[in-house]
Amino acid sequence: MRAQFVLSEIGVGLRRNLTMTIAVVVSVALSLALAGASLLVRDQVNSMKDYWYDKVEVSIYFCIKADHNSPQCAAGAATDDQVAQVKADLDKMAPLVQSSTYESSQEAYKHFKDSNPDNPLLAAVGPDAMPQSWRVKLSDPTKFDVIQSAFAGKPGVKSVDDQRKILENLFGLLRGLQTAAFVIMVLMLFVALLLIVNTVRVSAFSRRRETGIMRLVGASNFYVQMPFIAEAAFAALLGSALASGLLVGGHFFVQHWLAKKVQFITFIGLSSVVAVIPLLVVVGMGMAAVAAFFTLRKYLKV
Repeated sequence: MRAQFVLSEIGVGLRRNLTMTIAVVVSVALSLALAGASLLVRDQVNSMKDYWYDKVEVSIYFCIKADHNSPQCAAGAATDDQVAQVKADLDKMAPLVQSSTYESSQEAYKHFKDSNPDNPLLAAVGPDAMPQSWRVKLSDPTKFDVIQSAFAGKPGVKSVDDQRKILENLFGLLRGLQTAAFVIMVLMLFVALLLIVNTVRVSAFSRRRETGIMRLVGASNFYVQMPFIAEAAFAALLGSALASGLLVGGHFFVQHWLAKKVQFITFIGLSSVVAVIPLLVVVGMGMAAVAAFFTLRKYLKV
């Protein structure tokens, strides 16, 4: 088959159904952009987990005098022996416990003061209001329950807190956005498929005279169908290119604006976006070609 013939037929089909072709391009672009965004959000969540889970700590807080009404602290403030015993127990839990750092009440107060210089509570509380603690770094942060069960309820221990709880809310929001993008993507892909099928049907109908002549002179099924399939694939290619542009544009928006506003998050780089683009092109063109092929088998009798 001559490439010149295929290209000329693609041009004819695109000109005759320009409005529908534009609709196909836009719907494919939006669906693929959402698909790419869903994949990138997944990569972002995984990247953040790897980064932040490596930094989170488990904090073992000890009782202070003001906690005497708490059931865990009915015996009063924690003694030095109780604090030392917790340290000894932590040392026995290697290699799960990578390290443990002691923070005194004075250090906790200074940290609170430095982090909240304008907080009105500073005038009402002193170092005695801040509990001393052991900050524990685990080799596997997901095994917080091991530390929880080992130290919760021990003499002098008020609570065992896991910093992962703070991060899980953020990860839950990101996973929700990923799910929403995926659902919308499925709907948009369905709309794009319907548009592709309808566009191929209209194109085949408008060129029924030409295909009839080709059939009379002995053209093969592949020779007759190829221009229609190529036309649909080309429209999907344009949609894939537009989707890729949207993702790259979104990346630069995130890096040059959002990253400055949300500095505690390390966003994925351009390489992650570029890695998604070939997949979008393959999925877009493959979906269009397959949809066109089965549509032609039904509506273009050769």
